[in-house]
Amino acid sequence: MPRPIVDQQITFVYCEDLEACARFYTDVLGLALAIDQGHCRIFRVAGEAFVGLCRCGADHSVSRDGVTLTFVTPDVDGWHRHLKEHGIEILAPPSESREFQIYRFFARDPDGHLLEFQRFLSPDWPAVRST
Repeated sequence: MPRPIVDQQITFVYCEDLEACARFYTDVLGLALAIDQGHCRIFRVAGEAFVGLCRCGADHSVSRDGVTLTFVTPDVDGWHRHLKEHGIEILAPPSESREFQIYRFFARDPDGHLLEFQRFLSPDWPAVRST
């Protein structure tokens, strides 16, 4: 069975001062805000790569190192099956987050880094750009 696809990637980092960090990413780095989820703000870096800033403690206490690598995919369940078949640590089965309007699950790579596989349910999320 072929591996499911990944359309976009988000690197989430956790901030003590979300407002100051958001200003830095917009005013200094010049990044465009893709979506404001309240506790998290996601900015387009380039192409289909994004950086997400989240207020510390906002639904991501499972991140031991303050970073989450998120893979945006239309096939969350397919990735869940694929990773299970390869013996990867899955933290919980896929579920919907009403707060963030996503369908997702978390896993860990062999070194313990937090991975998230998700699909946006919000119509406000920017669609994949045509190449």
